[in-house]
Amino acid sequence: MANQIKQGNSIIKGPLLALAGYVVFSSHDVILKVLGSDYSIFQIIFFAMLFSYVPFSMARVLDSGHSSIRAKNLKLVLFRSFLMVGSLVSAFLAFSMLPLVDVYVLLFTTPLIISVMAILFLNEKVYFFRWFSILLGLIGIIIVLRPTTHSINIGHLLGLSAAFCGAGSAIISRKIGNSESTATLIIYPLITTIFVTGCILPFVYKTMPIEDLGLMFLIGVLAQVGQLFILFAYRISNAAYVAPMQYSQIIWAIIFGSLFFNESIDQWVIIGSTITILSGLLILWREAKTSKNRPNLRTRNTRMVSSASAPVRDTSND
Repeated sequence: MANQIKQGNSIIKGPLLALAGYVVFSSHDVILKVLGSDYSIFQIIFFAMLFSYVPFSMARVLDSGHSSIRAKNLKLVLFRSFLMVGSLVSAFLAFSMLPLVDVYVLLFTTPLIISVMAILFLNEKVYFFRWFSILLGLIGIIIVLRPTTHSINIGHLLGLSAAFCGAGSAIISRKIGNSESTATLIIYPLITTIFVTGCILPFVYKTMPIEDLGLMFLIGVLAQVGQLFILFAYRISNAAYVAPMQYSQIIWAIIFGSLFFNESIDQWVIIGSTITILSGLLILWREAKTSKNRPNLRTRNTRMVSSASAPVRDTSND
């Protein structure tokens, strides 16, 4: 009886924590979109990293109990770091150019891309059910974007670039996650991001009032707070209950887009978004049933450079 109560609590608390985390992430994206109209994305990322990602990430490194940051798979660690930088920059640029809903739908293709990459790079077998889910997701994307030579712009390509880079970093994380320390998986992308954006900063820097500098600091804080919520969610609940909560961001995108940016959506965006979300849920459900590794379920937010593999509660024996 006690175990049933404990399991019931984890089923409720984990998803609720994840929902809170994704609300925070959506708020983070709203501030980013506001600042992106006045400042270079590279300037925003640099100061967000410097003032808030760094201290929060260092705290996570110290809390992880791993003192060594020496990479055992240096080439893959560095490649993952640059992919994470690419995902971060591409996503931030996409948010500054597109409606929030469009960006989220593009980012929601990440699990689909991971599934395909797992075939190519991890030699995973993918059967009819997952191919059907992947095809369904692609149909949803086409419905949302209704691609023509006039409707597709650089923002859409950047959104897809963020999804591909995020999926690539997730595949590498799965491949090297058991051999690299949490400190290594956090520190290398952090340093790489600060280095890359710092090199570009002198060419794009614009003087900021203290209020805007505070907002850049807030971006980093919100990113870390959201990530901590989701990290705790994965620690107390089965990933199958937590992972689908990421799709709640589409609701916040509709609400925030309407409130702050006068963005409107039509029935086709709703239909396409629903289909894309359904495809992702099918993949998550299938992995929860069949896979011990669950690479997609463990993917929390590949845009966050301080994200690293975390203990995920397995309730299969509860």
